Order: sequence, then structure tokens, then C-alpha cells
Amino acid sequence: MSRRIDFNCDLGEGAGHDGELMPWITSANIACGAHAGDEATMCATVSLAQRHGVAIGAHPGFADRENFGRRELTLTAAEVQALVEWQVRALQRIATVVHVKPHGALYNLAARDPMIAAAVAAAVRAVDARLVLFALRGSELVRAGRSAGLRVAEEVFADRMYRVDGALTPRAEGGAVITDETESAAQALRLVREGADTICLHGDGAHAVALVRRLNAELRQAGIEIRAFGV
Repeated sequence: MSRRIDFNCDLGEGAGHDGELMPWITSANIACGAHAGDEATMCATVSLAQRHGVAIGAHPGFADRENFGRRELTLTAAEVQALVEWQVRALQRIATVVHVKPHGALYNLAARDPMIAAAVAAAVRAVDARLVLFALRGSELVRAGRSAGLRVAEEVFADRMYRVDGALTPRAEGGAVITDETESAAQALRLVREGADTICLHGDGAHAVALVRRLNAELRQAGIEIRAFGV
């Protein structure tokens, strides 16, 4: 059973409560200007993370603000690589980046499509081979990252339902997002005990602040150390 876990959250996306979430997590995935965010929000979120000793990560997504990066776009592998590279480099100009975690539809596409997964991994390696790649546990992105020689943190979710094949239930389907604190905490503990490197809670959820506090407390009460991946 895992006795240690990194606790990450997607931030800098305009949800309005990043300051309340940051004290309870160990890694922040910061929107880099495509699906959300701009230089000002990146700077503000980085400052918050540094104040709380939280590891800074880039959160690149499809350039589709209208749909918050949650609609799959048809891009070539070269276009995906370029898209990820420029977003990670944008955050690098502001702070030292520790990890990269794709966002939304790009994350889900890379989890199942070997070509897109390889493009994301190639982008991360091109920026800095020392960066950690956050990827859905057991996915194509995990395999691509390791094939590219990257350190990979296998990720699970506290607030998302899973399909039987291990993929995340699409948000368009009912019940895809878990909002009940007790249900979310139970899933988090189960997934951590099954073996994971990092667990995510989405920062844009209506109940995100209450959930992050509950999950942090439940993990610690279960004797699980919460610490940034690789530290």
C-alpha cells in the first residue's frame, strides 16, 4: 500500500479560489495561456505556490478558451508538440517548472492515442528532459513518457468517475464529476492504496475548497504522507 502521495490541483484558470486551495496541496498545475490564463494569472499563481512551498507545474491544453480546452481538436503530432512546448516555455519564463500535466481534452486524448502521447512526451523532453510528466495511471501517456526517458508520475483523480477500462468518464455523461465529499474521499483513499504517484482534485469545481480540505485530512488520518512527487 502506498504510504505517500503527491496532491495536485489545476489552478490559474480563473475559478477565483486558488488562494484557498493552495495551502492544502503539494503540486500546482498552472494554466499557460491556451485554454485559460495569461501572463498576469501565471505570475499570480506562481507567487501563491512559492508562498506555500508548492511545486510548480505547467498545465498545457488545447487553444480553445470557448470550451475551456475540454473539446478535442484535430491536430497533427507536430502541431501538438509545438502547442505543448510554447505553453511550457511561457511558464518557464516566469518560474522554475518542475512538472507538466496536459489539460482536459488533450490529457484524455494523449491517454489513449499513442501518436498524441508521443508528441506530448517529445514536447516535454524538448523543453527539459528533467521535467516530470503527470499522466493518467496505466495510460498511453505513461508509456510514451517512459519511452522518451522522462520521469512519469502516474495520476489518479479524487473527483472524477472511471470507466471499467481505467479511462475517465467523459464529462458529458451524468455522474462524471464527483461532488460528494464522502464519496470523493473514499475513492481517493482506495486509489492511493492501489498505487499512484499523484492524486488530482480539479480547482474549478464548485465544492473544490471543501473537498481539498476533506481529502487532505482523510489522507493524513490514514497515515499517508502528502509530499510533492520526487521530493
